[in-house]
Amino acid sequence: MRQCILSLLLVLLTGSAFAGGGEVYVYNWTEYIPDQVLSRFTKETGIKVVYTTYESNEAMYAKVKLLGGEGYDVVVPSTYFVNRMRNDGLLAPLDRSLLPNFSNVNPAILDKSYDPGNQYSVPYLWGGTGILVNADAVDPEKVSSWKGLWDEALKGRLLLQNDLREVFGIGLLLKGYSLNETDSEKIKEVYELLRTLVPSVRVFNSDSPKLAFLGEEVSGGMIWNGEAYVAMQEIDSLQFVWPQEGGIFWMDNFVIPKGARNIENAHAFINFMLRPDISAMCCEEYGYPTPIPAAQELLPEELRNSSVVFPPKEVMERSEFQDDVGDAILLYEEYWQKLKVSK
Repeated sequence: MRQCILSLLLVLLTGSAFAGGGEVYVYNWTEYIPDQVLSRFTKETGIKVVYTTYESNEAMYAKVKLLGGEGYDVVVPSTYFVNRMRNDGLLAPLDRSLLPNFSNVNPAILDKSYDPGNQYSVPYLWGGTGILVNADAVDPEKVSSWKGLWDEALKGRLLLQNDLREVFGIGLLLKGYSLNETDSEKIKEVYELLRTLVPSVRVFNSDSPKLAFLGEEVSGGMIWNGEAYVAMQEIDSLQFVWPQEGGIFWMDNFVIPKGARNIENAHAFINFMLRPDISAMCCEEYGYPTPIPAAQELLPEELRNSSVVFPPKEVMERSEFQDDVGDAILLYEEYWQKLKVSK
């Protein structure tokens, strides 16, 4: 009896009730789960993680769609791509009975329009895009608005994300439009505005944009808050700004493609990632907010109180989360290609 109780306690503490070997194929953003977390999962469960990466939602979506939802067991799309993949029949519904740690997630960020009832997705980390500048080259006061990206000091020294929704978000916010605008005339208007910014771009990067700052290749640009936080630990002169028009916010989520072959192992992996101690490790490593309140309590005070990592209430109130734009994405993609060619 004592041995049974000890075994049960071990399962509850680790949150890994599916140990039994095998593999789980995870397809994720670059630099987005610490190696020690993957090793710990394998050590605790006996399940080997086969891990590959992508640098954009578009690249991930194209590959998963090409494979018909097969080839991977866990993928990590952002908000609006969850909806798109769900509508395209590329996702398998989650079995909540295999995800006891789902209860750790903050209810306030669940049941959103991109996945009502969270039938197909579970939040991993979330964050937003703002502006990072090297104060030795650019006055931070000049980038209190997204308009600051047009500053002369950034000519030829500007970084933009290699992500069409992120880049178009700049123009949409400056024009006072929604990040999820679908009106063709407004999208064209934003395209024309962004055309005047592209000549200043030194590099488009969504793989690891902080590297361009650390290598002093650029002096400023748009960047995810987590990447900014990590870079700021390396270079004191880097400063991050939440623009007055608002940030560009997103939620990255765990999903299981419909053709996944290791369904139980996929659930075991997701359940493991929803543990407070594991989520805290990911937040501390990458500087993105955890959706698990108990994990936030485990963070170092400096990180827990950082306005870069955890946006203040006033920033959230003037910001918006990305969502699916339906068929309008085709127009965005057309203008995106024109922007990239114009550089």
